[in-house]
Amino acid sequence: MKIKITAAILLSMLFTVSCTDLDEQLYDKVEDGNFGNTTKEIDALVGGAYSSLRGFSDAISNNFPTCEYVFFLNEVVSDEATIPTRGTNWYDGGQYQDAQKHTWKSDNRMILSAWRYNYTGIAKINAIIYQINKSSLSDKAKEPIYAELKALRAYYYYNLLDLFGNVPIVTNFEDTSLPANSTRKQVYDFVEKELTDALPYLNPNVVYSKMTRNVAYSVLARLYLNSEAFIGQPRWQDCLDMCQKITGYSLTPDFFSNFVTENQTSPEIIFAIPYDSKAGTVGNYMNSMSCHYNQKLAISAIPNNYPWSANGMCAQPGVYSSFADTDKRKKCMLEGDQINLATGSVIMMDNGEPLTYTENLTSLEDAKENEGVRLHKYEMKAGEQWERDHDFVLIRYAEILMMQAECYVRLGSPDLARPFVQQVASRAGEELPTTIDLKFIDQELLKEFTFEGRRRTDNIRFGTFFEPWWSKGTTEKYRAIFPIPSTVLTTNKNLKQNPGYPN
Repeated sequence: MKIKITAAILLSMLFTVSCTDLDEQLYDKVEDGNFGNTTKEIDALVGGAYSSLRGFSDAISNNFPTCEYVFFLNEVVSDEATIPTRGTNWYDGGQYQDAQKHTWKSDNRMILSAWRYNYTGIAKINAIIYQINKSSLSDKAKEPIYAELKALRAYYYYNLLDLFGNVPIVTNFEDTSLPANSTRKQVYDFVEKELTDALPYLNPNVVYSKMTRNVAYSVLARLYLNSEAFIGQPRWQDCLDMCQKITGYSLTPDFFSNFVTENQTSPEIIFAIPYDSKAGTVGNYMNSMSCHYNQKLAISAIPNNYPWSANGMCAQPGVYSSFADTDKRKKCMLEGDQINLATGSVIMMDNGEPLTYTENLTSLEDAKENEGVRLHKYEMKAGEQWERDHDFVLIRYAEILMMQAECYVRLGSPDLARPFVQQVASRAGEELPTTIDLKFIDQELLKEFTFEGRRRTDNIRFGTFFEPWWSKGTTEKYRAIFPIPSTVLTTNKNLKQNPGYPN
């Protein structure tokens, strides 16, 4: 017997609509207890949960985690990045300008994509848990499988807690009713409980790209680090406690080793989304979203040996110059003349002007093609195709060190913070100031994690999110979370819009 996931059930999964993973295996059917009884079958089911991390794209929205919607959302509403309109390009109904100005509305497609990315992952996990439950495995054999799946589901709910706050909690695959909002505190408590309950059953060892005990500790540390911003209750010591339980990782001596094509060997990466274009993975094309259309000429002297680039996201003015010239991490951005490898001269744009990236941006509404320094963190090399093979890093050990440093400063012990931030700064070739304070920690987070999709959360925690910056005025407090997408509210009348936003 096969139980079809009907449209009604999909709607109950928060209108994610598509349950297709990036290996093109359709999850529109759930097998009965005849499947999921062998190790191979269990691995296939659990593997489907992990493949959901790669997102999907359909006629409704683009939901790849590295794309111009999901990933860019956290970047372009922060003080780190922007997507200026360049002539007729990158206007797209004003959605990127609204994100930069903090005037977004509930019909912004970036917001819809972030919602659907997370809830589609949750829907898939709920279906897999249902499948495991129906299998003939013993209760004892099911326990570690449930723990791994629920911890991964908690990661998605952490994202929703951060982005949207008051979201529905859906865990029962068979429940076809339309859910109502849970409060942000309820979602917070749910994430915490799911992770802590899973801990005893999770693998305590270092296992690449799997939801291990170390990964769960890391997500809990993030939860506690942002607890005051999320629910008004600081939990700095709890964050420290989680960080100090994480073992088996170290900083790689070369910062950029974390972002090379074969980055799966880095001892620093705690959690990542694996990609292998030969295995059919798709959606990992972030490296083509930032550079100018002709950047390919600076990467290979052979014609058409590097894919087209879209000339989109760039750093906001002031980000590049905040790095000292001695800071090795500054190379995560491209600035200045771009050289044609075939001729040795500066690349010319189609308008006859040289391709020279400048930190200055004329305006958000009408920037020039070469304005704004560009993303250059992940390796870009000749012979690459549109679908890249580097794994997308979600959590690094550097973050664990920086969380501890920040917590010690917030607890009034900056001297205890020094050894942690010292490791990060020394690798970058930088010396620490006499005093380690929150302003320094904030700037160090910007430099260490540039273009890693986490700056918005740091801005909110440090309070800078609400202050004016380039092409943005003062931000209202309610915009610390995004509105529930308008299409979701239209379909589910049980949901209420987040405070401050019109229904």
